[in-house]
Amino acid sequence: MSSATLTTAGILLLTVVTIAYGGLTLLLHLARRKAGYLDNPVRRGLWTAGHAHAGVLVLFALVALPYIDQADASDGTRTLIRTLFVAAPILMPLGFFLSVVRPGDTKPNRLVWLTVAGGASLVAGTLLLGVNLL
Repeated sequence: MSSATLTTAGILLLTVVTIAYGGLTLLLHLARRKAGYLDNPVRRGLWTAGHAHAGVLVLFALVALPYIDQADASDGTRTLIRTLFVAAPILMPLGFFLSVVRPGDTKPNRLVWLTVAGGASLVAGTLLLGVNLL
């Protein structure tokens, strides 16, 4: 594996600590019956989705990383693919969390578009990698 891919893997592995902390925070909100979380189904749903997407997308990126070095692509394209795979598990959960940051929010604000940016990053990275592997 290239040093750039190993560095990217290291960064992604470090994000698992933040995902674990987020899971603990959600669990504490439930256990302590935190106002603004338990009684707000929109916030609870979006925060749960943010946590789940973060974990799954980090795992997906880690699984995809070894294939990047095998792709028939330039160094610049490989760097772009790595960046897109790292951006997805950051942008998408941020959109879920920040779109209902206040306990009283009953509908997502404009930051929910970060989820779309994260999805676009995921799709672009996956397509680029897939095409360059063929």
